[in-house]
Amino acid sequence: MNEIAKAGTFPSESPRFIQLIFVDINGVPKGMEIPASRYEEAITEGITFDGSSIPGFQGIEDSDLVFKADPETYAEVPWEGIARVYGYIYKDGKPYHADPRGVLREALERLEKEGFKAYIGPEPEFYLFKKNGSWELHIPDSGGYFDLVTLDKARALRREIALYMPSFGLTPEVLHHEVGKAQHEIDFRFDEALKTADNIVSFKYIVKSIAEMRGLYATFMPKPLYGMPGNGMHLHISLWRDGENAFIGEDGLSETALHFLGGILKHAKALAAITNPTVNSYKRLVPGYEAPVYISWGYRNRSALIRVPAFWGNGARIEYRCPDPSANPYFAFAAILTAGLDGIKHKTEPSAYVEENVYEMSEAKRSKLGIETLPESLGEALEELKKDRIVREALGDAYKNFIRYKEREWEDYISYLEARELPLETKKVTEWELERYFYI
Repeated sequence: MNEIAKAGTFPSESPRFIQLIFVDINGVPKGMEIPASRYEEAITEGITFDGSSIPGFQGIEDSDLVFKADPETYAEVPWEGIARVYGYIYKDGKPYHADPRGVLREALERLEKEGFKAYIGPEPEFYLFKKNGSWELHIPDSGGYFDLVTLDKARALRREIALYMPSFGLTPEVLHHEVGKAQHEIDFRFDEALKTADNIVSFKYIVKSIAEMRGLYATFMPKPLYGMPGNGMHLHISLWRDGENAFIGEDGLSETALHFLGGILKHAKALAAITNPTVNSYKRLVPGYEAPVYISWGYRNRSALIRVPAFWGNGARIEYRCPDPSANPYFAFAAILTAGLDGIKHKTEPSAYVEENVYEMSEAKRSKLGIETLPESLGEALEELKKDRIVREALGDAYKNFIRYKEREWEDYISYLEARELPLETKKVTEWELERYFYI
């Protein structure tokens, strides 16, 4: 076997089939299987497919696309006896503009031109349910945050997930029960931004697969149950330059880090359309829970949108707390890093610094401190995105696909509410949302 195949660590005793995986506009994995004998072809020439039925991709009149495998992402799926590999999508010999992985690659190239490399560590949360009939969700345990043994019925399943994660290149770090009944979190080690985006896709696949094998449904839906905590995906972000953490300051964060943070705060309203891209996302972003609503920042302050954890040295970083696991990780990372880089370029000073509970402040005090709020709905977030040139340009030409798809999604939801005479501002989780988002 030639050097190209060896670069993908293709084993001598290989699986007979390989899944070629990419994600659609929503970040949902799509793909096809090929015989292992075509692996070299998938790397060098690519495999053609019809993009017209992929959400957010091409129209039926011009839908021929080509998938080229990235051999660095090759991994074997232990429970299926097959392999899988991620890659990039091309059209007419050029990178396809709406390929989310390609969008992130371009954003990282812009970052590298400024001398930076981004590292991101995610904290995706999920629920485990038994589904009974028409969206009647049965909660299989009554545990709460950090509960052990008697209340936590899913501890063995979490361990099983963690044991499979290294097969896909993920290093599990902390496993625990979350605040909600049947809600869980398994944190894995940070990595370079593109690898972390891949890892999020892999992690969701592992969790859902193991849950299904154990007779459960795993969902990363932002708010599957009204009145219960939502699923977030906090992101720990740092930039490195010349092998050193550029966020390290003499007393707290560096100027580079503060300007990066300032850029995210400046663009936070538009970013929400990408980091919280579903109707259901805004059922999570409500006061009274841990999900942040107010655009502010602080050291150690978990009520702020951006928190600076109490770790210095190479652990210096920021924690962006509003994203949820319904986000397309490639688009989300591209947009966040572009907004932060804009802050660095323009030396944007972060506003709305607070070290007290923002939720308990009066509206007058928040106004005095210049603390604004995130959009209250997907519709509002999309309007903010339209007004923000920097965040739009982060997606490149994929922005047109994204905004067109999401505006249709918002319109469909409004039509559903009107047909049932439900108020637009309802925070109840509807059957429309469960049908659309439960399996993301």
